[in-house]
Amino acid sequence: MTSKGKTRRAVSVGLCAAAVTAVLAAPAQAVPAVDRQAKAHTPGWSLKDSGTDARLRGLASVSRSTAWVAGAKGTVLRTYDGGRSWLDVSPSGAEELEFRDIEAFDARRAVVLAIGEGEASRVLRTEDGGATWTESFRNTDPRAFYDCVTFFDSRHGLAMSDPVDGKYRILSTGDGGRSWKVLPDAGMPPALPGEAGFAASGQCVVSSGPKDVWLATGGGATARVLHSADRGLNWTVAESTIPAGDPARGVFALAFRDRTHGLAVGGDYRPDQASPRAAAVTQDGGHTWQQSKNPPPAYRSGVAWLPHSRSAALAVGPTGTDLTTDGGRTWRTVDTGSFDTVDCTPDFGCWASGEKGRVARLEY
Repeated sequence: MTSKGKTRRAVSVGLCAAAVTAVLAAPAQAVPAVDRQAKAHTPGWSLKDSGTDARLRGLASVSRSTAWVAGAKGTVLRTYDGGRSWLDVSPSGAEELEFRDIEAFDARRAVVLAIGEGEASRVLRTEDGGATWTESFRNTDPRAFYDCVTFFDSRHGLAMSDPVDGKYRILSTGDGGRSWKVLPDAGMPPALPGEAGFAASGQCVVSSGPKDVWLATGGGATARVLHSADRGLNWTVAESTIPAGDPARGVFALAFRDRTHGLAVGGDYRPDQASPRAAAVTQDGGHTWQQSKNPPPAYRSGVAWLPHSRSAALAVGPTGTDLTTDGGRTWRTVDTGSFDTVDCTPDFGCWASGEKGRVARLEY
């Protein structure tokens, strides 16, 4: 592509990002009632028929056309055509497994994490679009319970377990998930009594760039965020503003658009309990967190930055989707459908998934 072509593409992408953010942020009355065609093209979630009723808490967006979802009953699905059709690529014999996170490198290569105590926690990998799967890790420690997995690139990744012997356990791969090893815990701060991660959306451990990774916690006296700048060997810890003090409360999901600007969402996942401070923001890589001035009105389990935006992001949960256009300081509800997780790609491929096989793509 010529330099002029690259410039035109950059301008086009920037204008598209600005337009999407502006339309999403505009109040409904701002769209003229007479302009039916414009209103019909307002960005919003478009539900896709996944063909399953399994709860899909694992999601990996590759592009606007390609995405992977994973969930209950050993379910893994993949689409190549923007969600018009879904191929069931569930691993054979995995019906008893609970897949809660999936990371995809492209349309053919993906790593999926099954959660649970002891041998229920497993990692499986495919290199042929899910036609075959290879189990690359099976947890043999009954004290460990793996919650989430993240990748820095196509080779280096980490998975995290709830505390074992008072510290979070970190699993590492350097070959794209073909093999795994437990990292030493000398650089891991002690966990709080009752503290753990939440396997709710595949976003309790997230990375940005080649070495930075963050881990979200709840259940302890305070909801904390741990940060490592060396791929999980050494960690610092900071308190968030999201309430904890109960096994059902804490930080459920994190999203970083770079190594300094991050979002945290969570609350209390019980539907009969309020979540008045369900979001927080950081501008220093997670060293300090500030409470959102106007947080989402209820518990949120997933969060993602909108592509090519420094200030817009979406948060999802069982009672709806919220949008921020000021970097997480204020949020407003833009949809009331139920989702557990959300993920976006640079080509504006924003996907969400959740209960009863619900999958949607953000349409512009």
